[in-house]
Amino acid sequence: MKYPLFRVGVVLLAMQGLISCQKTESAFVDYQKTAEEPYLMTYAVNTARTKYNQPLPDLKDLNLNSEKVALGNMLYHDTRLSGNGKLTCASCHGLAIGGDDNMPVALGINGQLGPINTPTVLNSGFNFKQFWDGRAANLRNQAEGPVANPGEMGAEWPQVVKNIQAVKTYQNLFGNLYPEQGISVYTITDAIAEFERSLITPAPIDAYLKGNDNALSANQAKGYQLFQSYGCVACHQGVNFGGNMMQKFGALEAYFSEKNERQVDKGLFNLTKKETDKNVFKVPSLRNIEVTGPYFHNAGAKTLDDAIKIMGLNQLGRKIPDKDRALIADFLTSLTGKLETQAMLPPKE
Repeated sequence: MKYPLFRVGVVLLAMQGLISCQKTESAFVDYQKTAEEPYLMTYAVNTARTKYNQPLPDLKDLNLNSEKVALGNMLYHDTRLSGNGKLTCASCHGLAIGGDDNMPVALGINGQLGPINTPTVLNSGFNFKQFWDGRAANLRNQAEGPVANPGEMGAEWPQVVKNIQAVKTYQNLFGNLYPEQGISVYTITDAIAEFERSLITPAPIDAYLKGNDNALSANQAKGYQLFQSYGCVACHQGVNFGGNMMQKFGALEAYFSEKNERQVDKGLFNLTKKETDKNVFKVPSLRNIEVTGPYFHNAGAKTLDDAIKIMGLNQLGRKIPDKDRALIADFLTSLTGKLETQAMLPPKE
């Protein structure tokens, strides 16, 4: 084995993350603590279930504005937000198929292929930043981007605002919720963001983390132990099993060395132009990963087994045996949850 000591792998992983991101990011506090405990993770699997991962809160505890959620739901499914009147947010982030499109890259306006794999919108309110490169600080900022992106929904915001202003139902709803601001880019995206915060998917893992021993099968429980002991939890931590830090893809193996330039998105480097930020991406949430393939920002893994194998080698410097990969994959299915939200059709007027 090229890296026989897990301590080396985790410490190097932590160093890569710290180089790539500001030390002041609160998301790294728990990560640093985790990285300092490799032997605990390797030789004595955590017995306090919520030390590294926490269960989703109940929807009622998120204190969302139900009227904003309903408005955002309609806007999310409204073709008036696209340049050709045919696309919606749900075109790439389908709620019934895991919150993404199950394609290698997104299919945008007029059939344009996007440059990167579509991340899921489900549970995205728990991510510390949005997009693979973390360029959006929150869901409202994120909602602005695709609408005006010429390769995605292909609209222009001034026209979108006019489209929404022309609808009597929207006039009344925005008038009640935003009496001073009315219909604007800010209020449209604010409502969509509130709706997206409601898209949580409680899963068997949440019941297990709350103390229900029967919520996971025996193999899933073993898989979770391996998930911790191999060190997957060093990055896929917190309530979202990820989504709370940036990390270099290929920390211990040069994952991109065999890719051609067209296949390589440079991640955070696209924003900062810093060499240390090349191939640095937001660690994705693993919730609902069973139904959101293909995997990685470049769709480089078709199956969970492929993804686990690649992550073990490139992020941990470890070749994970077939049996262990199967158990980890079985555990990951326990993160598949149920979405209670139903799509609301936009006004027809």
